[in-house]
Amino acid sequence: MSIERKTVDRRTLLRGALAAAAVIPLSSTLAACAGSNSDSDDDSSKGGEKSADNPFGMAADSTTDAVIFDGGYGTDYVAFAATIMQKNHKGSTVKVSPTTEISQELQPRFVAGDPPDLIDNSGENSIGFATILDQVEDLSDVLDAENLEGTKIRDTLYEGVEAPGTFDGKLAALNYVMTVYAVWYSSSLFEENGWTPPKTWDEAIALGAEAKKAGKYLFLWGKEAATYYQTLAIASAIKQGGDEVRLALGNLEPNCWSMPAVQAVFEAMGTIVDRGYMKPGGAGTQFTAAQAQWSNNQDALLYPSGSWIENEMKDQTKAGFDMKGFPEMIVDDSSAMPWEALHAAAGEPFQVPSKGKNVPGGKELLRTMLSKEAATNFAKTKLAPTIVKDTVPADGFGSTALVSQTDMLKAAGPNVFTWTFVDLYGTNVDQLVVWNSFLAGKSSVKELTSRLQDITDKVREDDSIKKIPVT
Repeated sequence: MSIERKTVDRRTLLRGALAAAAVIPLSSTLAACAGSNSDSDDDSSKGGEKSADNPFGMAADSTTDAVIFDGGYGTDYVAFAATIMQKNHKGSTVKVSPTTEISQELQPRFVAGDPPDLIDNSGENSIGFATILDQVEDLSDVLDAENLEGTKIRDTLYEGVEAPGTFDGKLAALNYVMTVYAVWYSSSLFEENGWTPPKTWDEAIALGAEAKKAGKYLFLWGKEAATYYQTLAIASAIKQGGDEVRLALGNLEPNCWSMPAVQAVFEAMGTIVDRGYMKPGGAGTQFTAAQAQWSNNQDALLYPSGSWIENEMKDQTKAGFDMKGFPEMIVDDSSAMPWEALHAAAGEPFQVPSKGKNVPGGKELLRTMLSKEAATNFAKTKLAPTIVKDTVPADGFGSTALVSQTDMLKAAGPNVFTWTFVDLYGTNVDQLVVWNSFLAGKSSVKELTSRLQDITDKVREDDSIKKIPVT
């Protein structure tokens, strides 16, 4: 089954505090041609009477099955909303199941026509949206419903929240978390040593020399997160080369990884590896263990990641670390975008499968998550904002990292961008192998470029995958 594709603008800009990705139509031969109706023999799918407190008509005494990616944000924030939902709907039960293997666990359930009622389709093993687009609900009715406080949900959210999950006019996923991608560091360590966050790759290399003198490394990595450096490289190359780079990569063009801006970044990264500024052994180290070497042991000065990093490492961060972030480095002052330009986007895509046994329950749980109480709880406990406005105080709940996110977004102004071709075409798993090899010093920039291009060419030449033009 395939869906007509349209050419759309994929440039992402931030309005207020939200990076709004442009509408991305997807189509592909689906892994399983299950229809998108929500009929089922299960009584809960037939629903109950709709009302202001039950806008989707969830059946009384029903059970809602939610499978949530257990990553940097954990799953307790969904459990928090589940508790509220069970109080509001006496007799209802919400089952929240954590997993790090979304694709492996849920694709068989989609094929069997027995998916959960709500999923957080995130992580390195997420399901490509193209394969399940016709098997998930349009979530526009969730935004049109009133939240638990009696306000229309759409009016409580930052502008642009629909765009990242909208495909061919269908809101197939609602991204819950505002994610800022940056290079993170200990501000207390930098102040102690008189170091300044680098703005260019040359400055980063110079800082690597200073780190080495202090018995530290500039960077480190863990095997499951090697492509964090790909994310850093793409962001840096787009800032340096502008839309030309974004369009070439997004449109899977031949030789896109050989563009001058991309190569300049790769060469800088190669220098860092060659000079021993990258801590060895990452390809054999579990990623959170590697991150602890940075946040707790302070073996390295810098770490590229999304803004989930503080919460992910909160139990393994040295006291007084004072985590902050800064925008990705540019190559030089001739960059198309200023150093302050920032890669940021709404993330953690939640979806309601149409074949779930309790579709109204899945939507009701998502509605509960979008209440001010649940969203504030997330911001406070995860130290990251959701798409719900007015839930983060000026002091960032005492988090230096959360305050720095606000500062970076403010400084970036309209210069906020993102891309989605890696997730859309599901190339991260193959690219992990390539980046682990490169960061370990086992392959050259030329080999890195060639292998990344091979992965891109394979997707482009696969006729079963209709490509999404990026403009």
